[in-house]
Amino acid sequence: MKQDLCALLRQNSYPGRGILLGRSADGENAVIAYFIMGRSENSRNRVFEETGDGIRTRAYDESRMTDPSLIIYNPVRQLDRVTIVTNGDQTDTIYDALDAGGTFEDALLTRTFEPDEPNYTPRISGLLIPYGKNGGREVLVQLSILKSLEGDPSCCCRQFYNYSAIPAGEGRFISTYRGDGNPLPSFSGDPFRVEITAASAGDLAMDLWASLNSENRVSLFVRYIPLAEGEARTVIINKHAERR
Repeated sequence: MKQDLCALLRQNSYPGRGILLGRSADGENAVIAYFIMGRSENSRNRVFEETGDGIRTRAYDESRMTDPSLIIYNPVRQLDRVTIVTNGDQTDTIYDALDAGGTFEDALLTRTFEPDEPNYTPRISGLLIPYGKNGGREVLVQLSILKSLEGDPSCCCRQFYNYSAIPAGEGRFISTYRGDGNPLPSFSGDPFRVEITAASAGDLAMDLWASLNSENRVSLFVRYIPLAEGEARTVIINKHAERR
């Protein structure tokens, strides 16, 4: 059964970082959303900015950045028609593997969860691939989560999910955490099957941003990619930009 993603987010003060991949309600667009949240000053001191093939995180105030590891990376990169979305520098690992003829799974078998004891934050990753059936208007989604075994850093659990021919108005969502806590509890279970009803990237961005905890939200990226002809529409919301 499809769930209401905005309702899920409103009920969770700290999902951490989240990936949504799917297809618009009219069936005409592939849909991508990625957000980051933060509890520490260092994590909150970030913004998204566009690059030549996607987006990157950067420090909003360089003088306040204390440790760039794990929080400065390329969340989104595009290789031909394939869009890669992740919560860390495994974006580049996947990009390089695909560019060399390898696979999503092979790339992530070389990686593990983040070394941020005691949370051992999961690495979540996704691919969105428009492909050829029905005039090229199908969407293939792959998702993965690499996490510790219930907080045991000696064991990495690697889970992969593949969804072909995503229906119109539907997506899959995964996040790093089940909610707030100390240590933070890793996401568990399968990715959520969620509705996508927003008619545009702007509408979806506003809905998601309003649903994220206002104290913890940091940045949000949404992109609608036409499955036929047309320009992709990208919306970025940065909390720091709201304060200017």
